[in-house]
Amino acid sequence: MKSLLRNFLINMVALVVTAHVLPGFTYSGGIRSLFIGSAIFMLINLAVVPLLKVLFLPLNLLTLGIFAWIVNVLAVYFLTVVFPEFQLLPFTFSGLNLSGIIIPSVDLTVLHVAILSSFLIGLVAHFLQWLVK
Repeated sequence: MKSLLRNFLINMVALVVTAHVLPGFTYSGGIRSLFIGSAIFMLINLAVVPLLKVLFLPLNLLTLGIFAWIVNVLAVYFLTVVFPEFQLLPFTFSGLNLSGIIIPSVDLTVLHVAILSSFLIGLVAHFLQWLVK
């Protein structure tokens, strides 16, 4: 039970951070939809993701583990399909200039937003899991 609560809270924080950092990943409905979405995302990560990783094991071995990230992108997309309060929206990144390093502006599609949000959710979740262990 303690493990489920920890996973729930880690997923909730990861979803909130991603929604605040990435303008294309949004949720509506306030704290109630955040709780429900976090519970659904936790169930997806506990049930669907391991099943997909086993099904795509040959591709994962062939790509040296990169395909596992595609499974996480599918999990984020599955969350938006199952729970429509979470949405993936296209947006325009306005560009960035950091001490001579220039990142040009680019239009991001829903697929790009799904990939970036999956990366950010995974990064935050793994960091938080590392902190609590």
